[in-house]
Amino acid sequence: MPMPQFNLPDPGEGLVEADIVTWKVKVGDEVKVNDIVVEIETAKSLVELPIPWAGTVSEILAQEGETVEVGSPIVVIDTGEGEPAAAGPGGAEAADGGDAVAAAEPGTLAAPGESTPEPAREANLVGYGPTAAATTRRARKSAAGEPTADAPPEPPAAPTKVKALAKPPVRKYAKDQGVDLAAVSPSREDGVISRADVDAHLAGGSAAATAQLEAPAATSDAVAEPASGGDTGTEAPRATAYAAPAFDRSGERETRTPVKGVRKVTAQAMVSSAFTAPHVTEFITVDVSATMELVERLKNDREFKGLKISPLLVLAKALCLAVKRNPGIIAAWDEDAQEIVQKHYVNLGIAAATPRGLMVPNIKDADLMDLRQLAEAMAHLVETARAGRTQPAEMSGGSITITNVGVFGVDTGTPIINPGESAIVAFGAVRRQPWVVTGADGSEEIVPRWVTQLAVAFDHRLVDGELGSKFLADLAAILEDPSRALVWG
Repeated sequence: MPMPQFNLPDPGEGLVEADIVTWKVKVGDEVKVNDIVVEIETAKSLVELPIPWAGTVSEILAQEGETVEVGSPIVVIDTGEGEPAAAGPGGAEAADGGDAVAAAEPGTLAAPGESTPEPAREANLVGYGPTAAATTRRARKSAAGEPTADAPPEPPAAPTKVKALAKPPVRKYAKDQGVDLAAVSPSREDGVISRADVDAHLAGGSAAATAQLEAPAATSDAVAEPASGGDTGTEAPRATAYAAPAFDRSGERETRTPVKGVRKVTAQAMVSSAFTAPHVTEFITVDVSATMELVERLKNDREFKGLKISPLLVLAKALCLAVKRNPGIIAAWDEDAQEIVQKHYVNLGIAAATPRGLMVPNIKDADLMDLRQLAEAMAHLVETARAGRTQPAEMSGGSITITNVGVFGVDTGTPIINPGESAIVAFGAVRRQPWVVTGADGSEEIVPRWVTQLAVAFDHRLVDGELGSKFLADLAAILEDPSRALVWG
């Protein structure tokens, strides 16, 4: 009797496969009934599997990291009552505790009135499948009423094909390339086939693959020939097998970098914000030609000599004015106290890309600064951030943030709110675009103008759509006509 093989049980919920995560035993270990032997991972959870027999681990059939189909054997247990069985579904004994019953040998007669004894049924663990049904049949009787044994014997079981070890992405890649994984030689010690092994097989076995593909075509041609054996005078076109190009890539294929420092903190903050604050993002396209003219005039103004003047500076000042008209946009949600905190100051955050990663220092009390003071503060903020000298105090206590995606040629985006704040503004690239301009007499014409897109993402727990829309509209209105700042300031 062969040694029992433990098949991967059905995890339920329609799942048909699982990944082997960790083996809790190794070959030669003693196990008792219901001992945990392996941990598997399905698409929904991690599951520990107990063994239904006591004995010694004889062979492990599925390696860690391998994806196994439900019902496939994964481990062989020596219970001391049999010999090893051939691996594979065809020669595997079911792991349900029931022994397969062999068919009667040719020439063996059952005594009249006797029936073939039923196999003893062993205890099953829940979820391991039903006990295999008996496969015996009654001996047929001859015309004289005597039993006869002229029934044909059961056909021998088909030879089992051992499944090649490979992860799902590699199996798909091999299938797309038309490669049979059973023909690929693994380079790893555990026998798992990698993508590099498939590529090596393609590079060295293109001729064999061509012959394999052409063989069925030749057979089909032979079947299609006329029965008379005459020559039709035409030859069916034969497709040429595709041979994938082989590349010699130098160096490592991947580089892994530990997640730490600024990157780790940024990742934690973004995940916390994205899954805590319900984000809503609104967009507006605006003609900023008047702002661009103002920027050019300020560059030539002696009051701003030596300072960097850009559309971002005008946007920062416009944002402070828009917040003044819509103060609720900088309120904050205090989850612990279950309170909405209304801020009466604008600590303006400017997202800065640095060699260490994304940083968002803020300008304290930006709403109290004039345009020159704001320009000086922004220059200091960016210089300090890029030099890696930003202090923790400069990145705390923010009210609202600007992210200038336009410097990368991007039109707009859906930014994530900085934790502790309730809104963030994305400033897109300023481009020359055709724009419909209405004259004083009501006539319209299309002229090239400087156009940009603004986006504001806000926390919908405390910023309603009306408030968010009014804030964005005011911001766009000031950029369209900076003289409004004299009225609203």
